Amino acid sequence: MKALALYLHVHQPYRIRHYTALDSGNSHDYFDSPTDAKANNQQVLQKIVEKCYLPTNQRLQKLLEDNPDFKLSLSMSGIVLEQLQNWAPKALESFQNLVKSGRVEILGETYHHSLAFFYSRDEFEMQVKMHREKIESMFGQTPRVFRNTELAYNNDLGSWADQAGYKGILAEGWDPILGWRSPNYVYQPVNTENVRLLMKNYRLSDDIAFRFGDRNWSEWPMTADKFTHWLNADDKATNFNLFMDYETFGEHQWQDTGIFEFLEHIPEQWLKTSGNTFMTVSELCDNLPPVDRVDVPYTVTWADTERDLSAWLGNSMQQQAIASLYDLQTKILNTGDLALIDDWRRLQTSDHYYYMCTKWWNDGDIHAYFSPYDTPYEAYINFMNAYHDLRYRLTEKGVEV
Repeated sequence: MKALALYLHVHQPYRIRHYTALDSGNSHDYFDSPTDAKANNQQVLQKIVEKCYLPTNQRLQKLLEDNPDFKLSLSMSGIVLEQLQNWAPKALESFQNLVKSGRVEILGETYHHSLAFFYSRDEFEMQVKMHREKIESMFGQTPRVFRNTELAYNNDLGSWADQAGYKGILAEGWDPILGWRSPNYVYQPVNTENVRLLMKNYRLSDDIAFRFGDRNWSEWPMTADKFTHWLNADDKATNFNLFMDYETFGEHQWQDTGIFEFLEHIPEQWLKTSGNTFMTVSELCDNLPPVDRVDVPYTVTWADTERDLSAWLGNSMQQQAIASLYDLQTKILNTGDLALIDDWRRLQTSDHYYYMCTKWWNDGDIHAYFSPYDTPYEAYINFMNAYHDLRYRLTEKGVEV
């Protein structure tokens, strides 16, 4: 038996508007611009809803109805759920309808898509709890598998997931970590008792997420028949973990690339071969025993050629911005001011630090594509002006900063 595990991640940040030093101390609305389309969060979300979420969900709904063996897993950040509730309720309902099929599993993560695990374990735990409660209330599921922001993973996180009672946790199947081993099996983290480690097959996932529409790619055009032939050629694999952003379908890979037709035909082509099936990530954990323990002593992510945290924390701007923000944690939380706390948490979203990335070379075009700012320095200045306004709001409450 070979299982195909398709996992899609849904997330959109609250982008910081052009927030100047003159705004700081005078206006506390950091996150939206009525005039800048790139930083108008409602407009950005509605564009992605039309190009990606609705057409993808429509096709997934039909696949679920037409193929009883088709299953998938997804995760949704708390802040994208907020935006869908406020600005795109039909899109939210389409996600809820997928889950009602009983064959779509939702994973746990941090509510604000943050890197809190590496800066504040208490804040991390709180955001995981907030996210779990959001998923339970909106979808009627309790997440049993965890994926950390940006697939950031190390041994400490594996131990945390084990102690927290999760069945599994996701990570990048990075070659220096796996060595001679393949990502196409279920593993177990070192120093754990029960949790399973599911490693992304980044080559196959990136063929879809990044290379699919590239006419200069040697494998273009990629069809569902060709792709499943690649999978079937691995006689020893037990599972293929295909992890990618939801926005792959229609937003990163536009409709005219044929990405939707590819998605529509994958189940039919995969299930043609006897013994092939689909599983959710929980089912992988339940049905496939781990073949080995994997040691990840340093943090691995999905990003760039290094697969580390340098896309978010690699330069002094990023390091200063995130450290300064977490330094305010105790004072912010002690105020009990829900609006202030919410703004502080929205500034934790990892996208803000990604926009400050100055790594150009091979990866620069990717960073620039995702950013609403003209330069990383503009992202940093907007962020720090918002940070200084947080400090001002604390002083207004008589808190010494």
